[in-house]
Amino acid sequence: MTTPEVTTIKRAGSRFYVHPTTGAKAPGVTSVVGCLPKKALQYWRGKTVAEEAVEHLSTVVDLVTKGNPTGAVDFLKRAPDRSSGAAAKTGSEVHAIVETINKGEDPGPLHPDFHPWVARYRDFLDKWQPEFLEVEATVWSHEHNYAGTFDGIARLDGEVVIWDLKTGKSGVWPDVALQLNAYVNADVIVDPAGGERPMPEIEGAAVLALRPESYEIVPVRLGDDIFEVFRNLLGVLAWESEVSKTVLGAAVAHPQ
Repeated sequence: MTTPEVTTIKRAGSRFYVHPTTGAKAPGVTSVVGCLPKKALQYWRGKTVAEEAVEHLSTVVDLVTKGNPTGAVDFLKRAPDRSSGAAAKTGSEVHAIVETINKGEDPGPLHPDFHPWVARYRDFLDKWQPEFLEVEATVWSHEHNYAGTFDGIARLDGEVVIWDLKTGKSGVWPDVALQLNAYVNADVIVDPAGGERPMPEIEGAAVLALRPESYEIVPVRLGDDIFEVFRNLLGVLAWESEVSKTVLGAAVAHPQ
């Protein structure tokens, strides 16, 4: 996940950006997109728990036979979080390295685990020769009240393209289109000091799916119909974080 330079806060489990000069708060794009149902994620969580039980059967049996079945349940139910946490940590570190390279800076000595990642990314740079116009910039929509931080805007193969870096094993999922369409439809780019500048004219969108052994560029469609879905999700997030807490009153006793 991209770490924004503009201040963010957590509210009801979602990320909100704080505008550096006005103090206005706006939900983050990834939190808004996170309101989508994740059917594939439910399957993955169940599969991860099952794999953990098979791979660590002796641990589970040992906990149960020693009178700690609650510990066994806790060990298994936390398996998806352990797996996703490790992947998120790797993804964050790869993002940070790529950001440094894109800014023309030396990432310095790297742990050997990251050498294959960097080698594949340099393969991409050598073949495609992107010209970076923006790197890790925060956008703000005053009209629709949201904000977010994109990975980059580059002139790629003759087009000005907004792009996102994905490092997950599962590849690229359609909801990235909601994310990139939200960035493109923002009003301005905001710097950490609060200065604003217009979004450049974007001609295309893409995902760079990066793995230690390979990379691929996946085009992403931009369109008003996709942005409309994102706007609807803004209402879902408002429901979950605010409105839903106001709709139920205290139970009423029957009058005597």
